[in-house]
Amino acid sequence: MTASNIGTPEQLRDPNYFPAIYRAVPLGVQHVLAMFVSNVTPAIIVAGAAGFGFGSNSPDFPELLYLIQMSMLFAGVATLMQTVTIGPVGAALPIVQGTSFAFIPIMIPLVAGKGVDGLAALFGGVIIGGLFHSLLGTVIGRIRFALPPLVTGLVVTMIGLALVKVGIEYAAGGVPAKASGAESYGSLSSWAPALIVVFVTLGLKFFARGMLSVSAVLIGILVGYVYCIFVGKLPIEAISGSWERSAAFALPQPFKYGFEFSLAAVIGFCLMAFVSAVETVGDVSGITKGGANREATDREIEGATYADGFGTALAGIFGGFPNTSFSQNVGLIAMTGVMSRHVVTIGAIFLIICGLIPKVGGIIRTVPIEVLGGGVIVMFGMVVAAGVSMLSDVTWNRRNMVIFAVSLSIGLGLQLEVMNVAPGSANALQHLPDTLRILGASGILPAALIAIVLNLILPETLADEATEEVSGGMAGHGRSEMMKDDHV
Repeated sequence: MTASNIGTPEQLRDPNYFPAIYRAVPLGVQHVLAMFVSNVTPAIIVAGAAGFGFGSNSPDFPELLYLIQMSMLFAGVATLMQTVTIGPVGAALPIVQGTSFAFIPIMIPLVAGKGVDGLAALFGGVIIGGLFHSLLGTVIGRIRFALPPLVTGLVVTMIGLALVKVGIEYAAGGVPAKASGAESYGSLSSWAPALIVVFVTLGLKFFARGMLSVSAVLIGILVGYVYCIFVGKLPIEAISGSWERSAAFALPQPFKYGFEFSLAAVIGFCLMAFVSAVETVGDVSGITKGGANREATDREIEGATYADGFGTALAGIFGGFPNTSFSQNVGLIAMTGVMSRHVVTIGAIFLIICGLIPKVGGIIRTVPIEVLGGGVIVMFGMVVAAGVSMLSDVTWNRRNMVIFAVSLSIGLGLQLEVMNVAPGSANALQHLPDTLRILGASGILPAALIAIVLNLILPETLADEATEEVSGGMAGHGRSEMMKDDHV
C-alpha cells in the first residue's frame, strides 16, 4: 500500500491523522508483520539458555508458551504507551515497541542452566532496570554527549557479535543436540531448513517490494516451516499436540516467577538501559525526519524514553522482557510515508490480542530450531550491520581507533574466553566476585564502560610521537588519511 492513495501529503505527515479504517488496518498489521519474529525470538533464546524443553510433552512447555505470550502482549502494551500516551509517558508518535535483543547477552548468564529457578532474579532485574530506564527520560538530553556513535556503534556491534553464535547453533540443530553429541548436529538435514530460510529472505529483500519485502524474514520462516512438514522433520502430530495443549485464552499473572534482587541483574539491566535509551532517541529522530521531515522535539524524546522504561518495568512484573523501539518499523514509516500513530495503535491492539491467546504461542513454539536459526542468522547479522553503520559516522583518527581497539579487544576477548569454556574449567574472570563475573562474561558491558570512560578522558588528539606505534603496519593512503583527520 502506497502513500498516494491514503491521504494528502499534509495529512500523511501528521501523527494525529487517522486514515480510513479499511486502509489503516492493513497498515497496522504490516507493522506487526515487520517485527513479529524479532519480538518473540528473545523469549525462545532465553528459554533455551535456561534449559527448557521444547517438546509439546515437555514439563517446561507451559513456561515457554507463557514467555512467548508475554512478549507479544507487552510489546502491544508498550506500543500503546507510545501512541496513545499516559500523561508524560509516550511520544504520541508511531513508535512500535518490542522485546530488545540488546539485553539477551545479559540475560543468558543469569538463567544459564537454572530452568525456572533463574527467572526470579532475571525479572527482578527487568523491573528495577525498567524503572531506572524511565528516569533517564528526565536527563536523556544531557547525557547523549557521553554516548556518541563511537560508543553506541561499538556496543550494538558487540551485541550482534555476541548473538551470531546462537544463530549458527540453532541452524546446525540446536544446543541440546550439540551438547549430547548427536550425529544429526551439523548435518545437511539440519542445515537445509536454515539455508532455505536465508535464501528466501534474501530473495524477497532484494527482488520483492512492499509487504513481501517488509515481511521477508517472517515469510522465509514460514517457507522453512512448510519444508520441515513436507520432509517429515516436523510431524503434524507435534503441531496438533501443541495446539491442543495451549489454552484459547489466558490472562497474565503478576510475579508468576517471583521477585529476587540480584545485584548482577540490576547493574546489568541499568547499564544496558543507557544503550537502549540512546537507540530509542535515534529511532524517534528517524521517525520524525523520515515521516515528517523535521527534528524530534524534547517532549517527544523524553516521552518515548519514559514509555521505554515503564513498558519494560510493567512487562517484568508479569514475566515479560525489556522493551525498546524497533528500528525496522522506522524504516517502514519512511517507506510508506504514513506518519499516523493511530495506524500503529491498531498494530498494538493486534499484538495484545495475540498475547492473550496462548494458542498463537503454541504454534510459534512448534517452529523447528533449525528454521528459527535461519531467521536468527539474518536478524543478528543485521544487528552487527546496524552497529557498523553507526560506526561509519565516526571520524577515524588515531584517538578513536585506540578507543575502539582497546574496548573491542577486551570486550570480545572476555566474551570468547569466558563464555566458551567447559563447565568447571578455569576462566579469565574466575577470581572475581559473582556479580562482576556475570557482568563481565557478556563482554558488552566492559566494552561499553571502557569506551565511555576513554572517550571522556582522552584528549581529542593523541601525541604525534604515538603515530608509528598505533598505526603499526598501516602505510600509504590509510596513514595519510588518519594524519589528515587529526588536523581537522
